[in-house]
Amino acid sequence: MSAPKYVSQGKNGGCAIQATGLKKRFKTGRTQYIDVLKDIDFDARHGDVTMVMGPSGSGKSTLIAALSGLLAPDAGSVSALNEDIWSYSNGRRDKFRLDYCGFIFQGFNLFPALTALQQVSMVLKFKGMDAGPAKARARAALEEVGMGPRINQRPSELSGGEKQRVAIARCLAKDPQLIFADEPTSALDGENGQIVIRLLQRAAKEHGAAVICVTHDPRLESFADRIIHIEDGRILDDRRRTPEGGVHAATGQTLLGA
Repeated sequence: MSAPKYVSQGKNGGCAIQATGLKKRFKTGRTQYIDVLKDIDFDARHGDVTMVMGPSGSGKSTLIAALSGLLAPDAGSVSALNEDIWSYSNGRRDKFRLDYCGFIFQGFNLFPALTALQQVSMVLKFKGMDAGPAKARARAALEEVGMGPRINQRPSELSGGEKQRVAIARCLAKDPQLIFADEPTSALDGENGQIVIRLLQRAAKEHGAAVICVTHDPRLESFADRIIHIEDGRILDDRRRTPEGGVHAATGQTLLGA
């Protein structure tokens, strides 16, 4: 069987991912369950930073896991780059994430024994790139995030902000069309947090990625193109920021209580 062909809808502005009717529940006892996602509809565009905000336990991390193919929903569908990812086999879904998705986590997820350059080049080798080109692309990605002088340092020799920039370089080196960031600034001070979110903005605006960032940090709202508030497993508010800095209700989104 030939490899699947993934098609985006344009570098900027086109729909990159769309979910309909997502539901997820977890078992909390022998016969008890808790509903974490309650019939959620969601979409995100190429070139946008979409911020999903809400308190701890609101369902935002479960949502990003379902959107990225890491956690199967109990109901609903996810179309990523025009492909129904939850109809895939596990192996095909893993390959989709490797080729088209980038991930940035609160805990950095770096290997202690590897240098910054090795952290980034390793994922490119997994994609089948030869060692020489992988090293060159890894170096360029690290330079893009301001880590050029630190490429030979290991995680124990880096600050928290530097570790997160290495993680972002590892993500950007793949040139992903979808970037999922789960609390990427929560372990950082204000200055390093702003550096990280500006790099995510660059990934959207200059690389054309759809950046979906889960956070409970209100300081990040001003960096978003679109802000979605979630609480108790439901979307309460969905607003798009205007170029002038204001906000308006996202087109086509029905708000609870509206």
